[in-house]
Amino acid sequence: MATVSHLVTADELLQMPDDGFLYELVRGELRRMSPASHRHGRIIINITTPLDQYVRTHNLGAVYAAETGFKLASDPDTVRAPDIAFIRRERVEAVGDVEGYWIGAPDLAVEVISPNDLYTDVEEKIIDFLTAGTGMVLVVNPRKHTVTVYRALADISILTEDDVIDGEEIVPGWTLSVRAVFM
Repeated sequence: MATVSHLVTADELLQMPDDGFLYELVRGELRRMSPASHRHGRIIINITTPLDQYVRTHNLGAVYAAETGFKLASDPDTVRAPDIAFIRRERVEAVGDVEGYWIGAPDLAVEVISPNDLYTDVEEKIIDFLTAGTGMVLVVNPRKHTVTVYRALADISILTEDDVIDGEEIVPGWTLSVRAVFM
């Protein structure tokens, strides 16, 4: 993970030339992220496709890809890019088309743990999303074939392949078998 020695703003991050890497901004610190592995990409598609189809069919809002930045905090700025994000229709309609980063947290954020991810970095991301107002964070662990559901820092459930992810009030009616995530 590369860092720079001065604080970077969200506007500066948005204006950076494309160098082939994905970056996040954490309290003004620029962090370069590695490209996703084959397995990581498949898992993301296994969640994104049914989620997006359900959201579109029921006109619930919008699903966003990993490159989408969400500005979670200012001064210093934090811009996070979850592997998958969802924002409710009412919020999308209220804001309209956004040229830069979405200001605020997604309603749902999904993170797939990569082999090179540090537990502390994943935990930091979860805390950033929940603190900024994300209603549900799903953390997919490919090694253990589990999905951990965070509704709050004190409201955590671990799902196994015999369980089903439930969108609850965040994505009403959407469910997905944990087993299907890892197919």
